[in-house]
Formats: sequence, structure tokens, C-alpha cells
Amino acid sequence: MDLTQIKTLVHVAEIGSISKAAERLNTVQPALSRQIRLLEEELKVRLFERHGRGMRITPIGQEVLDSATRILTEIEAIRETVHDGSKSFRGEVRIGLTPTVADMMIAALARRLRADHPKLHVQFKTAFSAYLLDWLRRGELDLVVSYDPEPSRSLLVEPVLMESLFLVSRPGHGLSLNKPVPFADLKGKPFVLPGAGHALRTIFDNCTRLSGISVDTTVTADSMRAMLDLVRDGFGMTMLPLGPIFAEIDSGVLEAAPLTDPMPQRRLVMCLSADTSIAQATRHVAKVFREISADLVKRDIWRGQVLGEAAD
Repeated sequence: MDLTQIKTLVHVAEIGSISKAAERLNTVQPALSRQIRLLEEELKVRLFERHGRGMRITPIGQEVLDSATRILTEIEAIRETVHDGSKSFRGEVRIGLTPTVADMMIAALARRLRADHPKLHVQFKTAFSAYLLDWLRRGELDLVVSYDPEPSRSLLVEPVLMESLFLVSRPGHGLSLNKPVPFADLKGKPFVLPGAGHALRTIFDNCTRLSGISVDTTVTADSMRAMLDLVRDGFGMTMLPLGPIFAEIDSGVLEAAPLTDPMPQRRLVMCLSADTSIAQATRHVAKVFREISADLVKRDIWRGQVLGEAAD
């Protein structure tokens, strides 16, 4: 038994398909089939049931999978133990961020990393969470900052922030950061929101359902900047985190207020690959991201509750 077999087991179990796991791991299907076969022969048990639509893990296979996941976690802990934090990092770290996070974090993160590690090359990619996580699993990214992905054995998920979401409008609606607005007060008002299926839209729709109201959502846009352009042009209000638009709120270009009854929130996390070696430079970038985000919360620029290490 070796690490390659353990990683193969984790991926095939998660996806339920040898061919799709091979595509994710950038290898060929026969190689993964052989790894699973060798593992089953060594353990003298059947780990998967094969069927027309793929593979389903057996009860004993699930027990082996649980142990395999713990092994990968322990290996990463060993790497972390021997980390020498005093060295200057080199090489490249590829970071994926969602658009709202990228708007307020890329410049600050780049400045800090260039000052501390001038020979470290940092590549930023911005996209929706689903794309970023797929690139992480394929090995095309080293670190992803996302909003609460579905549980996955191929991901190490570290919480960063429980982010508060705000009502945002152009000037003239009397919104204030010191005056919360109940969801019930939004009944019938026009809103510019992402389309159905977008995570932000799902949170908003859940809140309106819980408050027993409906709003006018005849105009939708999945881009945050497009949403804000429409808000400024008078098409309606929207719901966003405060951080990316703090400068516009502070200058009076936009106005915002906290939302209550219910209070809309979403959990920001950092995702790393659970089945590949995580470079110490990547770990350092994650640490710096956490420090910068905690500082923004402390200064009331990014509203929410800090989670994880930075909350200690």
C-alpha cells in the first residue's frame, strides 16, 4: 500500500467514477483501475461495487476510506511541523478568489507578499467558486478562497470569516450602517440580484421566504460590478458584503445598511488540496490572507465574525 493508492481511493470514492477521477488527476483510466485493484488484492476485500453508472464504495470500503483520509491529514501535519517560517520563499503560488473577495484582497495581499518575499511569484485567478474548486482539484491552483463549498474528501477546508451581508442602494434611500433594516420592510421593492442558482441569490431568497415577503427581481446580473452599475442607475437595491464596496459607501457614492430578521450571512473559507503536498509558501500565503482579513474586520471595513486561527 502506498500514497498513490490512498489518494486514488479518496478521489474515486468522492466522484464515483474511475474515468472522471482520472480526468481530475490528469492521468489515464487504466492506471487508476490498477491502483484500486492492487489495493483490493492487498487488503483482500472489495472496496467498490461496480455498476453501469460508475462505482459505489462498499461498507468496508467506507471504513478504509475514513482511515485513508486521516492518513493524508497526518502526513500534511508532519510537513507543517518541520516548516521553517524564517526563510524567504521562492517559486510560485497560484491563488483563486471569488470576484467579491478579489476586489478588496488582491492588491493588499500582493503588496504584503512582495514586501516579505520579493522572489515569490504569485498568480491570481478570479472566477466563481465552482470553477475555482475544479481547478484546485485538477492541480491548476494551490489555494482557493471560496464560500462554503460542499463537503469533499479531496479538499482541506479552513474557515476564515462568517461574513455579514448588507442592503445596498444609491444615495437617497436613507440607509445607514447604524440603522438595521428588517427584511419585511423590503416587500415589493425592486432588486438587482444574481440569477437563480447563484449562492448569493439563494441566501437572499431564503431570507425573503423566512420573512414571508416577495420583491421585484426583473433585472438580474451575475457580476458584482454590473449589479452595482444597475443600482447606481436606479434599477433597484441589492445585497452585498460591505468590504468590496466600503470606499464607495465611505465616499457617499452608495449607501448601505445591515439586514435583520433574518440576518443574511455566509461563511468564507480557504480550500487546499487534501491529496497533494502543500508547499510551505502556499501555507504562508494562506496565513497572510487570514491576517489581512482579520485586520479588515477589526477596522470595520469587512463586517463579520473572524473564524479559525485569527479568531484566537
